[in-house]
Amino acid sequence: MMLLVVTLTTFAIFFMIPKWAGSDPALLFVGKQSDPEAIEGIRQKLSLDDPLLVQFWHFIEGLFVGRDYANGNDVTHCPAPCFGYSFRTEQAVWPQLTDAMPVTLSLAAGACALWLTGGVLTGVVSALRRGSLWDRAAMGVALAGVSLPIYFTGLLSLAVFSYQLNWVDVDYKSLGEDPGMWFQSLVLPWITLAFLYAATYARLTRATMLEIMGEDYIRTARAKGLRERVVIGRHAMRSTWTPILTLLGLDLGALLGGAVLTETTYNLPGMGRLAVTAISNKDLPVILGVTLMAALFIVVANLIVDLLYAVVDPRVRLG
Repeated sequence: MMLLVVTLTTFAIFFMIPKWAGSDPALLFVGKQSDPEAIEGIRQKLSLDDPLLVQFWHFIEGLFVGRDYANGNDVTHCPAPCFGYSFRTEQAVWPQLTDAMPVTLSLAAGACALWLTGGVLTGVVSALRRGSLWDRAAMGVALAGVSLPIYFTGLLSLAVFSYQLNWVDVDYKSLGEDPGMWFQSLVLPWITLAFLYAATYARLTRATMLEIMGEDYIRTARAKGLRERVVIGRHAMRSTWTPILTLLGLDLGALLGGAVLTETTYNLPGMGRLAVTAISNKDLPVILGVTLMAALFIVVANLIVDLLYAVVDPRVRLG
């Protein structure tokens, strides 16, 4: 239901607002210098003269069973899932999304593993050593990570580690084409993105752990003579994971929709850069496709997080 609402809202925004602003989507497809007959032909082929709800129904139908774009004898079949055709390249949108998706998935998965491991461990150690030199230094670095924009740390890492020291090559190659170059091209984006997100997770983990360590069941576990690592790992961390998973669902879902700044900075051909290019070209079908894929990722990520709540916190199962 949520995806249907998002699809309807997004579709209305992309195809109603241009008309209200006096911009004809058909002109974006054929160009302003085209003759009126060509413009009218595209308008009929894309069904732009139909009511918005009829256009929306054709779009939804295309996602599941495909769609035919017809203007007289000129018929173009778009197989399911059909997100339409690019106004600029006249290529189907879905293959463009599937080409960009593995890049974004690789970037998100690697960065997530780094920031989740580094952020949570840093937060736990800082909470257990509250007020120590480690705690102050870690929270200082975390504050810098939250404050520094991604395009600053990204460009700085490129200047130092790629251009000056020549340690890594950032020319992206797919995993199947060259695994070594694939890893090299993603190391800096992984670290840069993880530095930004790990800072937030470290601060959240520290604050949650400090609150949980004062709970009665933690004192009871210690009074029973349990080892400190058992108290921390089996009791305290279970409650700590709940807010972490909540934030992870939002962050990972949004990131899978395209890490715009990171992919643009490192010239990665992922969903984020595809969105930037489409926005620059006013390519409405591609923008719509990226937006809907991002919404799908967010919904699925949050659904998985809701299911994981019952795994990490027994109180959810009892509820």
